[in-house]
Amino acid sequence: MELLLIRHALPVRRELESGAADPELAEEGHAQATLLGEYLASEHLDAVYASPMQRARQTAVPVAEGRDLVIEFREGVAEYDRHSSEYVPVEELKANKDPRWQDMLNGVWDAEESQEDFDARTIGTIEEIIAGHRGGRVAVVCHGGVINAYLVKILKLQDQFGRGFFYPNYTSIHRIAASSGGERSVVTVNETSHLRGSGLPMGLFQQG
Repeated sequence: MELLLIRHALPVRRELESGAADPELAEEGHAQATLLGEYLASEHLDAVYASPMQRARQTAVPVAEGRDLVIEFREGVAEYDRHSSEYVPVEELKANKDPRWQDMLNGVWDAEESQEDFDARTIGTIEEIIAGHRGGRVAVVCHGGVINAYLVKILKLQDQFGRGFFYPNYTSIHRIAASSGGERSVVTVNETSHLRGSGLPMGLFQQG
């Protein structure tokens, strides 16, 4: 089967005194999601899954639009910050030289659940989705941390020196070929053709 792991579009910044921030998409994020939906419209999808967090839910809507599909939400592909009271887009952290950006580069883990539990939860959920769609094509709209955890695992980028790290752009598509025998092959990484020429932000280093 073919698995499409898709990062959500650009969300707004939100910082609360208490409670989960769970931000919605920014205006540019809605535009990114619309282009994503148009780009994938010609591809058959057997199912569309999404994290229950707002930025993933809203990004998934244009992906499922025009198809006889209901978006299926999975808590297992929610981001590690799902209970955090603040959300600052990583691009802002980098631009402002925020110490939290350097912490990310250094692999500092700042979440309620351990990194091991996060990996087990997200990778396990993705594998359950794969097992339920033999021979199909499925989209999972989720988060950068989730995509990073799964690709690091199948690309074997984790060793005694620490885990690997790469940055998924907004609405980027990461295609994985998954066989029933357990083989996992990465077909594309950071596929963002739909944002080219749009003028919309893509991520840390590129503009559409």
